[in-house]
Amino acid sequence: MLRELEDQYRHEDSDLAAYAVHNLQSLGRRFPEKIHPLRTDFQRDRDRVLHTKAFRRLEYKTQVFLNGAGDHFRTRLTHTIEVAAICRTIARALCLNEDLAETIALAHDLGHTPFGHAGERAMNEIMKDYGGFDHNLQAFRVVDLLEIKYPDYDGINLTWEVRTGLIKHRKDKKTFLDGKELPPYPSLEAQIADIGDDLTYYGHDVDDGLDAGLINEKMLKKMKIWELASENARKSGLKEGGERFRAYTVRCLIDMMVRDVVQNSSRNIEKFKIRKPVDAQNCGAQIISFSPEFQKMTSALRDFLYANVYFHKKVSRINKIAADCMKKLFELYVKKPEKMGENARSRIETDGIHRTAADYIAGMTDRYALLEYKKISNAKKEK
Repeated sequence: MLRELEDQYRHEDSDLAAYAVHNLQSLGRRFPEKIHPLRTDFQRDRDRVLHTKAFRRLEYKTQVFLNGAGDHFRTRLTHTIEVAAICRTIARALCLNEDLAETIALAHDLGHTPFGHAGERAMNEIMKDYGGFDHNLQAFRVVDLLEIKYPDYDGINLTWEVRTGLIKHRKDKKTFLDGKELPPYPSLEAQIADIGDDLTYYGHDVDDGLDAGLINEKMLKKMKIWELASENARKSGLKEGGERFRAYTVRCLIDMMVRDVVQNSSRNIEKFKIRKPVDAQNCGAQIISFSPEFQKMTSALRDFLYANVYFHKKVSRINKIAADCMKKLFELYVKKPEKMGENARSRIETDGIHRTAADYIAGMTDRYALLEYKKISNAKKEK
């Protein structure tokens, strides 16, 4: 039996809630295209993201621990895959559009620099006099401008719904896209991608921090959310201590957070009388969210991770490497643009040398950035 496009549209009508974004409601693409006979627009968007060079480079970009520091630590790619899986779970439970939520999740980190959080901080400092740097806006630049795939335009020509889903932090200021003012809040599917990102790294950064020996169970016991997850692990018959207990507790931690988001968001949908996608975008509150109790616990866990993992003295060495490396590369490319690739150089006239250099460096993997940095260092030694 062949499942044609019309069958998929009917499936959406029967399975998705009225407040979900349906493919037939899409505002389309900047550059109109013929419909595909077998794939919906959001499915095509997902595939376009997966086939970008930027997505492939995520394999060699740091999440927390420098790429190559260990075989089991997360990279930007494995983090992104985990986020996408969790987003599909949340979207399905709430009868929202899984393909749209997954696509935004897959694209959300395309703009990250090498060297993780340290790299982004370094790039923002470098660019403070030239418009700053934000990885969310950079992800938008990647899909809208920097990827080269088609003969007549730059970018990968994603739908309006995916593009707007990548634009965050807009509830306190007017934000425009293609001359159109965006509503204060994104779609529910985009909100899922946002919180899915948060809860995923809460869970896996605890996991990686434990594996790296930066934190231990004794330290985590001060966290109420960890104690709740540990209690679930103990109920399964596991005794505290050891890899199996830690791994299962992390699993329980993530499951608890996902369950809370689903249950609280369902209550919010009823509370705010969300009946159509536009209702969620203009209701004045974040619909997809933790309950107040879990928000407090996850905020405490986030603060714990910043204090004990992201700014740990062992990780701070990476921060110094990142800052020095990116500063030196930026200075080189601004002074000698010919050292950048051909596609990058073609953007200097329209975007300026500083933004072009930032784009070029942000697209690098950890290892390529370090390789270029070593070339600079060696060249200076030979003089």
